Amino acid sequence: MRCVIVTGMSGAGKSTALKMLEDMGYFCVDNLPVPLIPKMAELLSVPGTEINKAALGVDIRSGQNFSELEKILKDLDQSGTRFEILYLESSDDVLIKRYKETRRFHPLSGKGGRVEEGIREERKRLKFLRERADYLIDSSHMLTRELRAELSKIFVENKEYKNLYISVLSFGFKYGIPADADLVFDVRFLPNPYYVDELRPLTGLDDEVFNYVMASDTAKAFADKLEDMIRFLIPNYIKEGKTSLVIGIGCTGGKHRSVTIARELFSRLSKSDEYGIRLEHRDAEKDRLLKK
Repeated sequence: MRCVIVTGMSGAGKSTALKMLEDMGYFCVDNLPVPLIPKMAELLSVPGTEINKAALGVDIRSGQNFSELEKILKDLDQSGTRFEILYLESSDDVLIKRYKETRRFHPLSGKGGRVEEGIREERKRLKFLRERADYLIDSSHMLTRELRAELSKIFVENKEYKNLYISVLSFGFKYGIPADADLVFDVRFLPNPYYVDELRPLTGLDDEVFNYVMASDTAKAFADKLEDMIRFLIPNYIKEGKTSLVIGIGCTGGKHRSVTIARELFSRLSKSDEYGIRLEHRDAEKDRLLKK
């Protein structure tokens, strides 16, 4: 029997995760009252039950009963009941944006309070859950299909998961450095396809541009050194509890060199299953759109 408690920040994707787990064959219950968790665990552990995988959604909506959760989990530990905790979170900026887009109120801020205050209070109350979570997923930069892939990796394929999700992001300095970038690398020292007439209208997504940039010995050496440094940093970030890493690769317009190096880094890092990874090109098509 595998029992997963799905919890985390409001707006981080818990309901979506539960629906995905249900599609993966899990028996799911959302917003389960905290006092009923021991009873549910007891029912699920009855010999002969047809349910062998269950996911229980628990969050701050439980109100005053939520304060009992820490003791209940300790009691389950002492009784030998096996369970795992999946904790979903997102950055404050992303959570605020999601609340504003849906025009919903945060459960701890009420109709008159500010969303920021509700998020701050929720983080305090959920701190003990985050600290004892078996799996931490930061959905700040994830698309729905990417969240599904990470959940499948953990709960279907049973692969080792290190609680880190990496975003490799290409951008153009003339449009500004990404505010959420943890690491920023300037690749404006590489050969610039912009000055080759037949390559100028293309982007680093086109093989002609990619091959032109990567034909440079400097580009190859930089890619090797960049990969080596990132692979050195990853286990140290994981050790410090970091769950999201945004790597920004920038050139002048974010169209040629940065896209190429971002593609190359993503290709190298995506060979590992120990962490989730995605690739995004923020400004690759921007010049083309602005000229229309």
